[in-house]
Amino acid sequence: MQKFLKLFQEIESTNSSNKKILAIVKYFETAPPEDIVWTIAIFSHKRPKRGVTTTQLRVWAAEYANIPLWLFEETYHIVGDLAETIAKVIPKTDVKDNTQHKTLTEWIDLIKTLKQKEDEEKKEIILQSWRSLQAEERFLFNKLLTGGFRMGVSQKTIVKALSQHLDIEAPVIAHKLMGDWDPSTTTYHSLLIENDPSQNLSKPYPFYLAYAIDKDLQELGDVENWYAEYKWDGIRSQLIKRGDNVYLWSRGEEIISQQFPEFDVVGDLDFDFVIDGELLVYPDGLMGSFNDLQKRLGRKKVSKKMQIELPANIMVYDIMEIDRIDIRTLSQEERREKLEKLMSKMPDSMPLKLSSILHYDNWEELEKLRESARDYDAEGLMLKSTKGEYKTGRKKGDWYKWKLDPMTIDAVMLYAQRGHGRRANLYTDFTFAVQDGDKLVPFAKAYSGLTDAEFSEVTKYVRKNTIEKFGPVSSVTPGLVFEIAFEGIAESKRHKSGVALRFPRILRWRKDKKLSDINTLQELYTFLSKK
Repeated sequence: MQKFLKLFQEIESTNSSNKKILAIVKYFETAPPEDIVWTIAIFSHKRPKRGVTTTQLRVWAAEYANIPLWLFEETYHIVGDLAETIAKVIPKTDVKDNTQHKTLTEWIDLIKTLKQKEDEEKKEIILQSWRSLQAEERFLFNKLLTGGFRMGVSQKTIVKALSQHLDIEAPVIAHKLMGDWDPSTTTYHSLLIENDPSQNLSKPYPFYLAYAIDKDLQELGDVENWYAEYKWDGIRSQLIKRGDNVYLWSRGEEIISQQFPEFDVVGDLDFDFVIDGELLVYPDGLMGSFNDLQKRLGRKKVSKKMQIELPANIMVYDIMEIDRIDIRTLSQEERREKLEKLMSKMPDSMPLKLSSILHYDNWEELEKLRESARDYDAEGLMLKSTKGEYKTGRKKGDWYKWKLDPMTIDAVMLYAQRGHGRRANLYTDFTFAVQDGDKLVPFAKAYSGLTDAEFSEVTKYVRKNTIEKFGPVSSVTPGLVFEIAFEGIAESKRHKSGVALRFPRILRWRKDKKLSDINTLQELYTFLSKK
């Protein structure tokens, strides 16, 4: 744990990616192999399952600190992080035994046993652990307990560090880390060194991610060197067919096959492939909204009724593997040719559609196609160099996304909630409302789009104009008007406003507008007809 603690402190003390990589490489050189596996897992959000509730932790921490629960809760609301709050309020102790010398893996193994324990035994194990650890180690232990571990390290950074540590190319490392591997049963050697094809049947490829276009189209050169297709508003997915095995992966590296059983029929095909595309649903035979798609996500069992009402399909736009051969190094043009050939062999019954390449003779024509993208239920265009390979991660130069300008509406702030971490003393999460007759109707929450100085200014307003408090949330006198941007809108029975927004965020603070200037609920509804 001491080695992991030192790594954590070094990462938290710098914003330099190179320094973070250096710290991780040094850690890999001395840490036990099983700790390295768990460290990679933690960075990759593969954390041990929580064996104790946060309510239990709050109650036990308050008891141990000999303070009333309400005082602990108030402290928690100010600090903004449960693990940090516990580490700060429980009394300091002189560590007398050697339990603090457990490795990261040993601490995680202990946490994993909690699920099978009775509450009193859980409590004693946790209290003993708190007594045996210094404040910094307690904080890490609590993070592991709550499952809320966040470190300023991207997957790209961990891949680069492993690449240096093992002297293996970064794309190879990225591919090794993909898939449904379990840090409890996966060894360092099997994860990073071995290459057992039988274990790789379900393993996806790292996704190639596009940059938002940041240059004039003329700078891209000849239009003939670029493919353009619609950018669909679903979930980026990878469908793997190897032998009789079919796996559907989301971009978040989660297997979602169980939630979309209609893709099981792909296993009947007599050829293998790995394809990249957008997972969409089609209620009433028409392309549905992201809100429709969400109704299929996160379900352990999908009923036949739901499959009929919200049938899923993948809009396919790239191919990475054919008959177990990796073809990512081929050009976009060559891969497209192979993809079209593959799709021509698909029976009509397959839940797969080929994303069309748009036809245009110049950049001006392409700009007009982009402007009409919403008419086709798309959120913009994708531009892909015909010469480009299928790369790993976000690489600039070959793939660009060119999204439509967002829809916007002016709204008033109705509720404010304190942030977390360094923003725990600021109000940073807001609920916004539009006018409906003589009422204000909440319709969206947003927390991004303001500068630190603006967050401070809004916080002063909230403190002076709070009407009522609900824990960390305050209702405020309506007075601050903001322009809210969003990518999509759909009808929703779950929301009081009757609509759900896609990616709402604060575009700007409209200090030039008053409460009487905000938009109405009826004006918000007009966006539904513009989809």
